[in-house]
Amino acid sequence: MSEYKVIFKTVGLISLLGLIFAISLSIVFENSYPIIEKNKSDFKKKLLDQILLGVDYNNNILESFIEIEANELLKNKHPSKAYIAKKDGQLKAVLIESIAPDGYSGEIFILTAIDENAEIIGSRIIDHKETPGLGDYIDQKKSDWILNFNQMSLAKTYDQNWRVIKDQGTFDYKAGATITPRAVIKSVKNTLTFFNNHRDLFND
Repeated sequence: MSEYKVIFKTVGLISLLGLIFAISLSIVFENSYPIIEKNKSDFKKKLLDQILLGVDYNNNILESFIEIEANELLKNKHPSKAYIAKKDGQLKAVLIESIAPDGYSGEIFILTAIDENAEIIGSRIIDHKETPGLGDYIDQKKSDWILNFNQMSLAKTYDQNWRVIKDQGTFDYKAGATITPRAVIKSVKNTLTFFNNHRDLFND
């Protein structure tokens, strides 16, 4: 009988400790969640300001957005946000999130700013898992490669120029790392196509 008592006591103690741990974890999460969300918001605002440097707008861009349903061009599996920059109600720029699903090491998340004339203001990599020292040069923290998209548009840029030099295009690349830039180029071009096809979404 005493053996069963020991087992019951042990199980009860483990259950109690598990409950205490779960409650503690919940409290920590509740306290840290607002901080995490603020950090995310601050990061996104910094990124938006960086891309829109020099653009004359006066609305609160973090609060001025529309949600875009899953779309074949943007490759977003879930609704994503498109931020809208305006000056006194007039459209100045749209920042659209997209995903390049075919990166060398997985999905590459991209933010592209497009002005009212359908010309790229700038693009930035939000997140990626490309190989350090090989495919991560798409990130502006590593190189200026991403700035090649500045001022490109579907109207002014020949279709062949939307390729890496190895494919007779204009984008340079690192030897042995053509999959990464090809994925990003395709995604940014598709984002421009999406904007051209859905301008009415951003002019309300």
